[in-house]
Amino acid sequence: MEALHLVAIFLLSSLFLKLVFLTSKQKHTAKLPPSPPSLPIIGHLHLVKKPLHRSLSLLSAQYGPILYLRFGHRPVLVISSPQLVEECFTTNDVALANRPNFPSVKELTNNYSNLTFSNYGPSWRHLRKTVTVQILSNHRLLLSTSARNDEARYLAHRLFVGSADDKSTFNKVNVKVIAFEFVLNVVMGMIAGKRYYGEEAKDWEEARRFRQMTGEMFALAPGSRLMDFFPWLRLVDSISSLRQLKSVVKKRTEFSQRLIDEIRKGIDAQKKKTMIGDLLGLQEREPGEYNDDLIRTLSLSILQAGTETSSNTIEWAMSLLLNNPHVLAKAQHEIDTVVGRDRLLEESDVPSLPYLRAIINETLRLHPAAPLNLPHESAADSIIGGYKIPKGTTIFINIHAIHKDPSIWKDPTEFKPERFENGKVEGLWLLPFGMGRRKCPGEGLAIKMIALALGTWIQCFEWERIGANEVDMTEGSSGFTVGKAVRLDAMYRPRPEMVPLLVGL
Repeated sequence: MEALHLVAIFLLSSLFLKLVFLTSKQKHTAKLPPSPPSLPIIGHLHLVKKPLHRSLSLLSAQYGPILYLRFGHRPVLVISSPQLVEECFTTNDVALANRPNFPSVKELTNNYSNLTFSNYGPSWRHLRKTVTVQILSNHRLLLSTSARNDEARYLAHRLFVGSADDKSTFNKVNVKVIAFEFVLNVVMGMIAGKRYYGEEAKDWEEARRFRQMTGEMFALAPGSRLMDFFPWLRLVDSISSLRQLKSVVKKRTEFSQRLIDEIRKGIDAQKKKTMIGDLLGLQEREPGEYNDDLIRTLSLSILQAGTETSSNTIEWAMSLLLNNPHVLAKAQHEIDTVVGRDRLLEESDVPSLPYLRAIINETLRLHPAAPLNLPHESAADSIIGGYKIPKGTTIFINIHAIHKDPSIWKDPTEFKPERFENGKVEGLWLLPFGMGRRKCPGEGLAIKMIALALGTWIQCFEWERIGANEVDMTEGSSGFTVGKAVRLDAMYRPRPEMVPLLVGL
């Protein structure tokens, strides 16, 4: 019996040592992904230009769909393959759920404590749960449906009233401006019960300050300053930028605190039905969990991220429709058939308008609001695609490259909503809102706003380009959200058959 025990111990020990050896060998032999030649100190920064997503696409086309770079002292991984994206956010989702602590956004994010930039952990999970359950759940969005419908009608009325007395005459309008006004009114109504644009609006100056503040914030995008990649430059860069950062932070804090204080003082009982009102109710029951800092953080995150990205997508969609009038005509025919001309489109009609949703999907494929996802950071050593990814690596998913990959999409640079018509998906991957546990929680609200704005405008008005040339589709190059370099001006006039409805609004 003792001999059998010795044999068993020997065999188990041998198996254990073999496993240790194999594991050690795998770790030793796992190598870094392909990488271009680098330069001392700066690494690969000399290879990238604005816009970053296009530079990285060119490098990936040369070196492969998984690419290892060094931006100054910071290791960077670029992923441009759907299969590798899936590996990142299934097998390695928790290990890659952190955010890089870029020094340039420390002040803006209250020491990396907001929903977007906080690392994965209890604090982030609390913020995420508050957003997904208390603010952006399907139930909460359903409760605010009528407010979004009212805002779409109100904007249609404003466009109608602002057109010439002769309703057969085309009128000029800046699409980005009206898209931003619509989205801001919708989101601000949900958050604080306020309307910033329109005849009844009283806070035009506040709206102007908010728009300026949003522009300043997006100009200070993560990874936009040299101190993010060269620690020894932080002192120099801080001296030149600290005043600007503190100014933006001060404006943001004062703006969001005013919203909270107005509702807390009960200026308008209706405002207590808003997001801030709900959170203040939770604050009364759990003051430690729902303090003013948290309410400010969530309000600003939703306001600033949601307004800019959704209004950009509406502008891109209208630009594509104006350059493809046959698509615009087909969408208008679908709305006339499903909704008719004796009432205005409502949010509840959108599920019955597959071509309208296909237009939105194709717009998001060609022009995702963030063509590079907000960067992740590996919290531990990982294996992706058979390569070793060290702890502390900054990870970019190149959504732009995946959405334009000819091995996934036929004619990838062409605008073809038919790819998605009737629920059909020609390609395998559409990632405008990211993937995994840090996927954008505002996807549902964004799609509802975009569909409602586009559907209402297509139903109520005829649209044309200004002049014979196609709309300029050049991308802007600031920050991680990519809008048009030249804002869209378009010509519109009320459709004759819709005038009676528009008059009655």
